[in-house]
Amino acid sequence: MQRQPETARNWYVIHTYAGYEDQVAQNLRQRIESLKQQEKIFQVLVPTEKQVEIKHGKRKTIDAKIFPGYVMVDMIVTDESWYVVRNTPNVTGFIGFGSRPAPMSLTEVQAIFDRMQKDEPTYSIDFQVGELVQITDGALKNFQAKVEEVDGERGKVKVLVTMFGRETPVTLDFLQLKRV
Repeated sequence: MQRQPETARNWYVIHTYAGYEDQVAQNLRQRIESLKQQEKIFQVLVPTEKQVEIKHGKRKTIDAKIFPGYVMVDMIVTDESWYVVRNTPNVTGFIGFGSRPAPMSLTEVQAIFDRMQKDEPTYSIDFQVGELVQITDGALKNFQAKVEEVDGERGKVKVLVTMFGRETPVTLDFLQLKRV
């Protein structure tokens, strides 16, 4: 893809200190308003997606940052707009080559927006039937088990746990398991 002219409106990525993405986005929005840069800086976005986590044995869907330490900005780069973004507290710089930021391609931007639009979290389960795993959460924590069945749609894994000399089938969330 060809590089767009510097005066074109594009999405750019700024690097922040990890954990400060939301604060940077809020500060930048305030600076845009107070320094009257709405004509050049249009949108500030911290990309998030739905993920499943287990805490205290309970499964919970959370909004997790797709790119920790990064914030997306829709803007026209001029010396003035660059200065406003670059000098926002906790911004370490733009992603790009040299002193000028590099715009994201339309394909990259669309892929991120598509990922953010998903209502249901997707499961990436890479356990194989017959594989040995360790249970990391729940009543059977630290037990070893053998994978018997994988349900990718629901994020569940059926394992066989040997207790008292017998194999007992147990269905667990894939987040409760790790490879041995």
